[in-house]
Amino acid sequence: MSQSTATKVSRLVLGQLGPRFLSNTTGFSRPATTGMSSAKFASYGVRGWSASAPSVKPSEEDKPKAFATEDGKLIVSYWGVAPPKITKEDGTAWKWNCFRPWESYTPDVSIDVKKHHKPETTMDKFAYWTVQVLKYPTYLFFQRRHMCHAVLLETVAAVPGMVGGMLLHCKSLRRFEQSGGWIKALLEEAENERMHLMTFIEIAKPKWYERALVFAVQGGFFNAYFLAYLASPKLAHRIVGYLEEEAVNSYSEFLKDLDNGSFENAPAPAIAIDYWRLPPNSTLRDVVFVIRADEAHHRDLNHYASDIQCQGQELKDTPAPIGYH
Repeated sequence: MSQSTATKVSRLVLGQLGPRFLSNTTGFSRPATTGMSSAKFASYGVRGWSASAPSVKPSEEDKPKAFATEDGKLIVSYWGVAPPKITKEDGTAWKWNCFRPWESYTPDVSIDVKKHHKPETTMDKFAYWTVQVLKYPTYLFFQRRHMCHAVLLETVAAVPGMVGGMLLHCKSLRRFEQSGGWIKALLEEAENERMHLMTFIEIAKPKWYERALVFAVQGGFFNAYFLAYLASPKLAHRIVGYLEEEAVNSYSEFLKDLDNGSFENAPAPAIAIDYWRLPPNSTLRDVVFVIRADEAHHRDLNHYASDIQCQGQELKDTPAPIGYH
């Protein structure tokens, strides 16, 4: 190809493509040979090359919605998840967000609160004496201040069920296997222990140093129990079984002081009446009495879980006593 021919071809290509790629304007100028109207060509340029999206007016469904909470505060949310409106059987409004009416229950107080797992194996003795060593500092610190002692006890007692349920959950996911219901059973235990705490803080007002103690003890116990459960779940459950035995003993001492007048038998908090379905005129003694029964059930469940594994079985192969408490 001659130099003059190459020059003509270059001019023709630049004449056709130059306005499209070298122009600073949004639309394109119409080349003389295209036969396309300027308006159509400019429109094509805007649609093909503009980075801005056309403005669309939002519909009513896309607009954020406001919902009123029980205390009158407004929650504005795009997603439209309205707070549920729950009522009691008598039609009155349900005031608790931490649990629902179908999660309340009538506790079984006929359980034997004096049962004790006699430590016979090396593992049992280690678990038993671990709990014994840990309990004496708290007894010396709180002495007969039962309410503050109960607050600390419940912040610790609510940890094992959550840790055990979490680790069983992860194990179930890793191994692609069911858990026999033990995940739910342990999480139920953790939630029940937390409700004990929610009840006591309606009465007790922990001081700053007691809150600091709870913070330190819970942090240390969580990590220690996490490692213990990873190393030996049967040992971890045995430790909790003995811990719950001590909780039963602690609440028995609480009941003694309530009966002899050493501790004021105040009216039961409203949250306790709704959670345990107690009579409206219930007292603190009634609350402590049902909480002791709960702890006895947790004692049995954890000793049972340890027994299963000590006999060479896995929890997933034995149906869990869901709702046992």
